[in-house]
Amino acid sequence: MTTDTTTRDTAPGPAVPGETVLDARGVTMRFGGLTAVRNVDLTVNAGEIVGLIGPNGAGKTTFFNCLTGLYIPTEGEVRYKGTVLPPKSFKVTAAGIARTFQNIRLFANMTVLENVLVGRHTRTREGLWSALLRGPGFHRAEAASRARAMELLEFVGLAGKAEHLARNLPYGEQRKLEIARALASEPGLLLLDEPTAGMNPQETRATEELVFAIRDMGIAVLVIEHDMRFIFNLCDRVAVLVQGEKLVEGDSATVQGDERVVAAYLGEPFDNDPGAAEVAEVEAAEAQADTVTDAVPGKENDR
Repeated sequence: MTTDTTTRDTAPGPAVPGETVLDARGVTMRFGGLTAVRNVDLTVNAGEIVGLIGPNGAGKTTFFNCLTGLYIPTEGEVRYKGTVLPPKSFKVTAAGIARTFQNIRLFANMTVLENVLVGRHTRTREGLWSALLRGPGFHRAEAASRARAMELLEFVGLAGKAEHLARNLPYGEQRKLEIARALASEPGLLLLDEPTAGMNPQETRATEELVFAIRDMGIAVLVIEHDMRFIFNLCDRVAVLVQGEKLVEGDSATVQGDERVVAAYLGEPFDNDPGAAEVAEVEAAEAQADTVTDAVPGKENDR
């Protein structure tokens, strides 16, 4: 049993410029006999913003779940800075990957500041006695966490609402709060799942500037988004998923000029395209998996 009353910063070291931060190889995710993601390779390098796009049902969020330990891939592996990631989402966060969700997941009845403090738990460690006795070490750790949380709220423009309940924030500010909470874990890679969904053009532009600022902090970014203007303005590279497979990857001009991408968004059929019925089956299987917490392949791992 430890009696240490100090707080130890456990944040991963900064990425080396050009270093491969994320390396996903052959990632496949099956739900029973249905394949939601098939043999997808993707890398993200330090200093990059990479986009992931595709029609509804393409497997984008399922792929994110495989990257972050919510799902254990049926096949393939995911490496962060050269190390295979453990199949637990809290361990993935501790390793240096944070994410936001397509559907906002905040603690509605906690304050804005408290929500960000929740994100600090993987980066501060107090010994048991420190927590129980609430001695000087505990108070120093608490003060340091609050100071960092306030820095992040200032960064996203919410410092003036630190004591407001999260549920009372407008939608766009709730999105910002979720990003601040993710940044509180001091990640080297941030995954954003549809960060501008439901936003007006002004809010979308502000989010674009925020993502650039995050990149300038030295954090690589992988983003799913349906707003093509946002993606092509923002990203160094873009990968396109169609029916769970990577169709094409390249810079904005390459992707926009690919006839297969145009066909995917206009609904023209592909060879071996399983069609809407199978897409619906995959989505139903994913929904069923979301209700299961057993850490086995093909099911949600942990929340």
